[in-house]
Amino acid sequence: MFEPFTDVVPSFFGMLNQGPLTLTLFLHTIIVLPMIWIYIQEKKRLESES
Repeated sequence: MFEPFTDVVPSFFGMLNQGPLTLTLFLHTIIVLPMIWIYIQEKKRLESES
């Protein structure tokens, strides 16, 4: 899954480019989890209003 990370300039995106799984986990953490969190909050808010 992980290969030794050798790069002239060690960058954040270079670390993400190690494999498909790292990018998937990163995107889920940054995008999908906040979306789920917002969805739950809005659902609660709509239920409490009606």
